[in-house]
Amino acid sequence: MSENEKNNILKEILGLPNKEGSAQLLFYCPKCEHHKKKLSVNLEKGYFKCWVCDWSGRNLYKIIRRHGSYQQKQHWRRLTQQVEINNFAERLFGEEPITEEEQNVKLPHGFVSLVNKNLPSTSRPALNYLESRGITKKDIFKWKIGYCAHGEYASRIVVPSFDIDGNINYYIGRTYSGAWSRYLNPKISKNIIFNHLYVDFDEDLVIVEGVFDAIKAGQNSIPLLGSTLTENSKLFMEIVNNDTPVYLALDSDANKKTNKLIKLFLKYDIEIYNVDINPYSDVGEMTNKEFTDRKDFAAVLTSDNYLLNRIRSI
Repeated sequence: MSENEKNNILKEILGLPNKEGSAQLLFYCPKCEHHKKKLSVNLEKGYFKCWVCDWSGRNLYKIIRRHGSYQQKQHWRRLTQQVEINNFAERLFGEEPITEEEQNVKLPHGFVSLVNKNLPSTSRPALNYLESRGITKKDIFKWKIGYCAHGEYASRIVVPSFDIDGNINYYIGRTYSGAWSRYLNPKISKNIIFNHLYVDFDEDLVIVEGVFDAIKAGQNSIPLLGSTLTENSKLFMEIVNNDTPVYLALDSDANKKTNKLIKLFLKYDIEIYNVDINPYSDVGEMTNKEFTDRKDFAAVLTSDNYLLNRIRSI
């Protein structure tokens, strides 16, 4: 009965399909709006793909979330027994949602933006360091990277983070002179969404360890900044609220953290992939193309194949 109901919801949103097979249906694609029915939907497996614009996913709720009404989204969640995340903290813990005051962050004294056209001679060591790590001018512009030549953050690359309103809510300070402390960051909460301003939660999201990993991972990548995700963290709430597909690409020695996050995302029926970065120790050692190739071949994880892989690795 639920399969018929799900089929009816898809028809309400996409129109009547052409049948391609017993479980395969062809609809008009709402994204590219091609004049022929090129959106192939496998109701049994939950996969979809447009053969014109390549829009695809392994969770049909991605279609419902983007193009369905509020009632259709609610109905689909009931049919698939997905967790409803409105008033997230209240439902989980029986209390009011946890809210944090906005973090008023100023960039460190002496910050110089490397986006500027005319740069002082003190910028050369910083640029050389970024070049040695495979960071391009395009990356510098996109991530608004700068440096400090003097002050507390002297001889450090500084990568700022912007909240949804465009205000600075955090920054990373990474030495390029071999200082004993590689990273020097502000002593404020890390419960933020790094560069929230540029993140699209309607698209696949890549989660990595550090900011240089995120730069190499490319579009729609977020660093954990050495911490992890919990059910009341801002990033996790945003992912579940938007039902965002997630690609995990944590450091090769972070198996325990990776497994914990996989279990957490599976609990909330999030479409989750684990990107194999071996033999590299982190994404920052890879080129963008190498990472993209690995990401393209990452297999979707389910409770069954995740547990099977865990057993095989013992």
